[in-house]
Amino acid sequence: MSQSQLPAGIRTDRDDGPTTHTDADDVQNVLDALDDADCRTILEATRDATLTVGEISETCDLPQSTAYRKVDILADAGLLDESLRVRRSGKHVSEYDCAIDDVTLSVGADGVSLTVDHADTEPSATFANSLSTQTNVADD
Repeated sequence: MSQSQLPAGIRTDRDDGPTTHTDADDVQNVLDALDDADCRTILEATRDATLTVGEISETCDLPQSTAYRKVDILADAGLLDESLRVRRSGKHVSEYDCAIDDVTLSVGADGVSLTVDHADTEPSATFANSLSTQTNVADD
């Protein structure tokens, strides 16, 4: 079963253990995302709720084009998880939630490394949460 065929909220793209980045570009991408005030606001908004870009735009008071751009930055840096909100109408939409609990930057003899502790996303709990939100989604 491919990732796109999985039910909403089920992700297989990473394990939930910490990820350590040592590549300078990867470290810089995460740091750039965390340095951006809009990105930090989006991470805070998606900490307790899974939101679509439209909902992120409203919640964070950002133009929708900016919200899309910032979500792309955060997702590319591995700081947001994307899943699919299934609608009865067939117009499914991506939704996002904060993928991290902690980020640690280390400078040692081997250079700079950045460790990302991922948010606890138990697949069964995430799937159950997704199913419960689907019952509240309009038929549009």
